[in-house]
Amino acid sequence: MTGRSPSLPERRRWLRRASLVAAALPLAGCGRRSGGRTTLRFWAMGREGEVAHELLAGFRAEQPHVELRIEQLPWTAAHEKLLTAFAGDATPDVAQIGNTWLPEMVALGAVEPLDTWLHSSPTIAPDDYFSGIWRTNLIDGKLQGLPWYVDTRLLYVRSDLLAKAGFNRMPDTWAGWQQAMLGLQRLGIAHPQLLPLNEFEPLLALALQQDDELLRDGGRRGNFSSPGFERALGFYLQMFERGFAPSLTNNQVSNLWQEFGRGQFALYISGPWNLGEFRRRLGPEQQSLWTTAPLPGPNGPGASIAGGSSLVMFRRSRARREAWALIEYLSRPEVQQQFYRLTGNLPPRRASWSADGLGRDPQALAFAQQLERVRPAPAVPEWERIAQEMQLFAARAAHDKSDPAAVARALDMRVDEFLAKRRWMLDRAR
Repeated sequence: MTGRSPSLPERRRWLRRASLVAAALPLAGCGRRSGGRTTLRFWAMGREGEVAHELLAGFRAEQPHVELRIEQLPWTAAHEKLLTAFAGDATPDVAQIGNTWLPEMVALGAVEPLDTWLHSSPTIAPDDYFSGIWRTNLIDGKLQGLPWYVDTRLLYVRSDLLAKAGFNRMPDTWAGWQQAMLGLQRLGIAHPQLLPLNEFEPLLALALQQDDELLRDGGRRGNFSSPGFERALGFYLQMFERGFAPSLTNNQVSNLWQEFGRGQFALYISGPWNLGEFRRRLGPEQQSLWTTAPLPGPNGPGASIAGGSSLVMFRRSRARREAWALIEYLSRPEVQQQFYRLTGNLPPRRASWSADGLGRDPQALAFAQQLERVRPAPAVPEWERIAQEMQLFAARAAHDKSDPAAVARALDMRVDEFLAKRRWMLDRAR
């Protein structure tokens, strides 16, 4: 899960404000024990918070000595709430954290590494997790959280139109992708690929398909001038130069599901939540006309982003044994399958994909194939801000038909500004 990452000045303002009000906040008393029962506080965001009571009914039955208190936070307020709670010594015992926020929580010293707990767990097997998703939780060589659900991007495809263009399946290389788009254009589809200019995830996925890292020198400086990123950016910009994609944001598409059903475009890069949306919004007669396919790569099946949310234990918890029991419970394959049925969120464990509903769904299985080829973004607190800036540079380049190499150099200069504080802190520590 991702959202706008606040700048360092914003974070400092939030923490100063939080420290001023901290004295007025009642201490949460994580892990308080009363009458032989332990109070355990769990924060969950958005839809996950809505279903948490139903999802955790079994945990309450198994742990009668635990008084589980669930608080639902809106995603729009969750980041500031976490910072305020940290400054006010009011963090919960366990919380859901978007995995792009995890490096910041680690930098603050807010979360408890889970390696010791993992080593003693009889139920959690690291090898059962998709490796790219698992790596998003490894920071500074320690396991800082446990993946709860996964998010990645792949292609939604009008398979009927692709077949008319002469392709029985979606090609798995960039060259084949371009040939498919040319074939779709010959059918009369002016812009066969919808690629909204305000979404950074498609370009990030293309960049993660390269061997070059996006940041260099231990995350101190940008590496967007590398041959790999220039190649990814060049391919991305060709989508617009050759008319394969219209120069639009997603706010300029009135109803993408309706436009997809009408054949205004035939290819769209999106995430797992749209499985349910396409099934709800397209008519029964159209359900056989679309499918999903993993992203093509430069020379074969390509990587994609490793997103989603993780479960973390906070350092200030005084009920760590119960907190770990909650994390273990939410990590069981059968509980993850229930979570999928309630939310549509995809499970991070391969064993959780064996259920009849999920394991036999061909449109969902394309996500399982993609999840075997995902890569984490750089684990620095500034990453979300960098990703948004990357997309702003790319959107301007698409409009101005700029040279990819010049765009990459300018982006490196901008990213180096964002990372100045990080360089200073790391150099000082060294």
